[in-house]
Amino acid sequence: MRGLMMDAVGAPLSVRDVAEPVAPEGGVVVEVRATGLCRSDWHAWVGHEDIALPHVPGHELAGVVVDVGAGVRGWTRGDRVTVPFVCGCGRCEWCRAGDAQVCPDQQQPGFTHWGSFAERVALHAADTNLVAIPDAVSFEAAAALGCRFATAFRALTGRARVQPGEWVTVVGAGGVGLSVVMIAHALGARVVAVDRTPAALDTARALGAEHVVVADGRDVASEVHALTGGSHVSIDAVGSEQTSADAVHSLRRRGRHVQIGLLPTASGLSPIPMARAIAWELDILGSHGMAAADYPAMLALIASGTLRPQELIHETISLEEAAARLPVLDRAAPVGMTMVDPRL
Repeated sequence: MRGLMMDAVGAPLSVRDVAEPVAPEGGVVVEVRATGLCRSDWHAWVGHEDIALPHVPGHELAGVVVDVGAGVRGWTRGDRVTVPFVCGCGRCEWCRAGDAQVCPDQQQPGFTHWGSFAERVALHAADTNLVAIPDAVSFEAAAALGCRFATAFRALTGRARVQPGEWVTVVGAGGVGLSVVMIAHALGARVVAVDRTPAALDTARALGAEHVVVADGRDVASEVHALTGGSHVSIDAVGSEQTSADAVHSLRRRGRHVQIGLLPTASGLSPIPMARAIAWELDILGSHGMAAADYPAMLALIASGTLRPQELIHETISLEEAAARLPVLDRAAPVGMTMVDPRL
C-alpha cells in the first residue's frame, strides 16, 4: 500500500510503498477513506512525541473494515467506522468505566503505532474503540470527529459543563477552535473567538461567534473582559504560553479553563498562570479526546443537523500534498480542517 513516511524527526516526508498492516488480535484493519491533517501530527513530526521510526503519522480517520482479527465480536468486513484518536485497552478500570481516553495502556494511531496517512491502518481493541458511522454521515465528516471535534465536544460538555447563556472564549480558530465555536453556539452559549488570522475569525463569526478578537499584540484578556465581564469558560485551542495565559486571564472569578492545545516546553513544565487560578478560584481542566462510549450523544446531534462538522472541512488533498503541508502547520495553519484521501 501507499503510505506517507517519516524517516527522521523534522526531516522531509515521502510517499512510497510500504507493507500492509495485519489485524491484531481483538483488532481490525480499516481501509482509510478520509483522514484529517491536524496540528498534533506536526507535534509528532517535530519531535514532541516519542515515536518509533520509520513512522506513518495520521490519527483522525474514517473508513471501511477490510480485515477482522481473532476475538472481535461486534464488527465485520464492510462496516463503515471511525475511531477516537485515543484507543483504550478495553480491560482496565478506566476503560470499563467508559473513560478510555485516559487508559494507561492506550494506543494512538499515528503516535504509538503507524497511523492513517496510508491506504490502510490497523486498530486495536475494536469492540472498545470502533464507532459505527451512520449512513447519513460522510467519511470526511466522521474523520473530523476523531480528534478535534470530539475533543471540543467533550471539553465543553464533559469537562467545562457549559450552560446556555454562559460566555465561552476560545483562543485559536483552527480546526479544534472552530469546532468549539460551533458546538458552544449549538449548546446555547455565547462565544468569543480569538485568533491572529482575520479569515479564521470570519469563519468563526459564520459559525456563531458573537464577538471576535484579533490577537495582534493587543491585550486579549482586557478586550474579552470589556465584551463579557469575564468569560465563564475559556479554552486554549492552540497550546502556547501566550495563548494559555490569554485564555485563563479572560475568565471571570470562579471560571473554568480547559486546556486542549498541547504545551510543549524544553523543561516539560506547562506555563499556566496558577497565581490567577488560586486568587480567583479558577478550575483548570485538561481534555484528552473522547471515548467511543461517549460518541452517541454527539452523533445524535450531528444526525439531527444541530452540529455540522462537515462545514468545518476546507478542502481534501492527496498524501503527496499532505507530505508538503504537514511540516509547516505551525506557521501556515489552514482555515478549518483539511482532509486527506489516500486514494487520490
